[in-house]
Amino acid sequence: MRVTLERANLLKSLNHVHRVVERRNTIPILSNVLLKADGASLEMKATDLDLEMTEATAAQVERTGATTVPAHLLYDIVRKLPDGAEVMLKMADDGNSMTVVSGRASFRLQCLPQSDFPELSAGSFSHIFRMESSVLKHLIDKTQFAISTEETRYYLNGIYLHTIESGGTLKLRSVATDGHRLARAETDAPAGSEGMPGIIIPRKTVSELQKLVDNPDVAVTVELSDTKIRFTIGSVVLTSKLIDGTFPDYQRVIPTGNDKLLVIDRQSFAQAVDRVSTISSERGRAVKMTIADGQVTLAVNNPDSGSATEEIPADYSSDPIEIGFNARYLLDVAAQLTGSEARFMLADAGAPTLIQDASDAHALYVLMPMRV
Repeated sequence: MRVTLERANLLKSLNHVHRVVERRNTIPILSNVLLKADGASLEMKATDLDLEMTEATAAQVERTGATTVPAHLLYDIVRKLPDGAEVMLKMADDGNSMTVVSGRASFRLQCLPQSDFPELSAGSFSHIFRMESSVLKHLIDKTQFAISTEETRYYLNGIYLHTIESGGTLKLRSVATDGHRLARAETDAPAGSEGMPGIIIPRKTVSELQKLVDNPDVAVTVELSDTKIRFTIGSVVLTSKLIDGTFPDYQRVIPTGNDKLLVIDRQSFAQAVDRVSTISSERGRAVKMTIADGQVTLAVNNPDSGSATEEIPADYSSDPIEIGFNARYLLDVAAQLTGSEARFMLADAGAPTLIQDASDAHALYVLMPMRV
């Protein structure tokens, strides 16, 4: 294999694929990226056995071939080369090493054979559909913060993607919850998604996907089955195993009878929560909200260091209520809202609260209260 390409192209592709590779691996080949030179392109592939990413970039191929080299090492080398440089990748005749040459710099890397590299067999996909990357980005961005990190409840360690009939039309919906909070976003179901199985996309896949859907002009092709999902975004192909579990019936958690409406300026509220929560030492400390006619009083009490209160004006005309929430969760939800106002639908101090974005009808959030 002998191939020459622009540093910028090589770096861009390596930047995508090398992130899949775990820093510590007991299986040496999983630390490597597969390089395959053919036609007029260099294809790169990395995997952790659950997730596989492939990307091809334009290259001048003098001699076709394939090998694997340490992914993070190659990425660090290319990252440190000067802008505008050309990079030549040249495999030794014995296939045991590859030389990276750019200008006066030369690096020799140990190779492992292509035959050792695992293939994430995709099998056949039962459903295929296309959607705008901006729409997929919305479904992910609005829900990913609520994904659980608790490994024992593994079925909550991802985003639940499914179709559902709502208001007479079929919706494609994403939901994430960690048991304390729930986030839901939806869009009109794209053609081809009808009858798709409800699937749970793992947290790491969601994280990689989030970085790939940053170009709003690119369409995404989604292929899925009961066990795998594949996203094709431009020249990148991301294939992932799905979480094998049953997502809980989240519909039961979303309150429908909350009749106390609180409308508050989103930015003022988030800043006030951030300020008063400075006094709390432990994570998970509650902020008490005392809601009465025309205002909300936020209070934090920490026996070790003191207390804090702040009043903010609000639009509220129901019976007074005192309710406590985890400050971190309030800030996380506030960060998702795009409108100038946040709408809280409350019932009582022990019931889940519904939070809506005044300018985005396609997303909603549920927060479980804390005892204060």
